Amino acid sequence: MNTFLSIIIALFMFGVLIFVHELGHYLSAKWAGMKVNEFAMGMGPVIFRFIRGETQYAIRLFPIGGFVAVEGDGEIGSGERPASAPATPGGGGGKAGVAFYDAKLSKRFVFVLAGSLMNLILGFLIASYLTAQQPMFSSNVVADFAPNAITNQHLEVDDEITRINGRRVRTGNDLMYELSRSRDGVMDIEVLRAGQRVRLSGVQFKMEAVEGINFIRRDFLVYGIRPTFANTIDQSFNRTVFYARFVASSLIDLVTGRYGLNQVSGPVGITQQIGEVVSEASATRSWDYLFEIIALISINLAIFNMLPIPALDGGRMMFLAIELVRGKPVAPKYEGYVHAAGFVLLIGLMIVITFSDIAKLITGG
Repeated sequence: MNTFLSIIIALFMFGVLIFVHELGHYLSAKWAGMKVNEFAMGMGPVIFRFIRGETQYAIRLFPIGGFVAVEGDGEIGSGERPASAPATPGGGGGKAGVAFYDAKLSKRFVFVLAGSLMNLILGFLIASYLTAQQPMFSSNVVADFAPNAITNQHLEVDDEITRINGRRVRTGNDLMYELSRSRDGVMDIEVLRAGQRVRLSGVQFKMEAVEGINFIRRDFLVYGIRPTFANTIDQSFNRTVFYARFVASSLIDLVTGRYGLNQVSGPVGITQQIGEVVSEASATRSWDYLFEIIALISINLAIFNMLPIPALDGGRMMFLAIELVRGKPVAPKYEGYVHAAGFVLLIGLMIVITFSDIAKLITGG
């Protein structure tokens, strides 16, 4: 696919996800009665803006984030803090909002949480759309075994697989993901058999190598589930939970060293993958996989933003929690220093990952 078109599609997709995130902050700020100085997409110099009431709405030069700037506080998001936007005649008028620290603590919690909540809602809506397209849902109940299967030494037809290596399995997606995590093909499985919980130790699966990495070859089939309105909603929720677990598990695997930093994709790597997916979707006339990627990235954005890291929403939550315990906020200037340091570290990490993406493109890795 044309590289330029891939970049445009990726920027549009990221723009939608960032807009949804910042919209959550913006709407919650208005609900909380806070004065919003600016709603911005992008960072750096302003290239387009207009003012309505007390708020400046702007598009900035560098398309790598966004922010909602509230009176009396640094912005929620990324970018420099703008000056207050003056009201203009006929621009909306109305009562001016309060400063951030004048709002109730509970409302400030909602404000900080709202961006990630909006991304989770978007992920759920996309998951619901994808689920509604399926003619049949995959279950976690064994239906039959393939010829020359080896797992039938432990598993039986009608076994409902509920845990793999201690991790909960609810759906067919959970089942496939947990199986894909194994590198030696041996795992402990818990099943529900004739109403009784049975623990199966050392269940052996056949393995096959894909690009030098060993993956499990599943040798049993599972029952399909016919869609109804009720189980479609249930499957949509479970699919969203699956995406969230996938993202959380990947972050844990990265921290614990299961995966290296060179296996993490940044904006360059994701743009390349989006280009490949769009090319395939154009050929097959099926855009479901692209929507699945968007849902995953949206949920990833929500979870990553809530990590207790300075400069992220989770870092802001950490300071609000400290205020709840102390009974008074940390001095804004000291909180600002911490978030500034965190922002520098995050930019450094982004640069490292971007160089890794470029190196993989050059070497074809």
